[in-house]
Amino acid sequence: MKLTLKIWRQKGPNDKGQMVTYPIDNIDGDMSFLEMMDVLNNQLIESGDDPIAFDHDCREGICGMCSLYINGEAHGPDRGVTTCQLHMRKFSDGETIYIEPWRAKAFPVIKDLVVDRSSFDRIMASGGFVSVNTSGNTVDANAIPVPKADADNAFEAATCIGCGACVASCKNASAMLFVSAKVSQLALLPQGQVEAADRVLNMVKTMDEEGFGNCTNTGACEVECPKGISLENIARMNREYMSAMVK
Repeated sequence: MKLTLKIWRQKGPNDKGQMVTYPIDNIDGDMSFLEMMDVLNNQLIESGDDPIAFDHDCREGICGMCSLYINGEAHGPDRGVTTCQLHMRKFSDGETIYIEPWRAKAFPVIKDLVVDRSSFDRIMASGGFVSVNTSGNTVDANAIPVPKADADNAFEAATCIGCGACVASCKNASAMLFVSAKVSQLALLPQGQVEAADRVLNMVKTMDEEGFGNCTNTGACEVECPKGISLENIARMNREYMSAMVK
């Protein structure tokens, strides 16, 4: 397979970036997208050029580090997969592929396709936790009755990997799907009730301070989320927020 890659290159956060064109050949359809990027980087290194910086880690669709904006879609044209799970058979021979980093004020570019997503960490640190009683009288979590529907919904919310595809696909660069998934995960379980009001207030406040936009209600975040996190979580977070404000 022969392809033309148009890739965003940017030396640093304060440098002006641009799209650079790279032709590439002999790409097998069974390669993952990141394997194709590895092939390109090997060619660049052999020719004495600076390789393209991009994030990756597990390459199993678990960590979310491999986030790329491919042909105008977060994680590319496939659904329910991260970039590392995207295979080159989704593209056609001779196709031109545009590869960009996440575009959001709260995700500044570090270099090339790598962005700083530490804003997500700060949101989590502001309230995405449960205080644990370590007095010696702790109760095993499995001994606390939880309705199956609540447990299932909490588990589904917990599958969010924090990749930021929701932010990248939203025209307002909103992080509400991510934040709502983290709020829902704990709001649905008895262990999370003690700090529920403070949690949602603090996480939403931090989200706004980090520069994320508001929800557009278009649903693009759910469509392009590799884990299929539901918009219902945003509705639940809004209810939690209103309840906390009244209290």
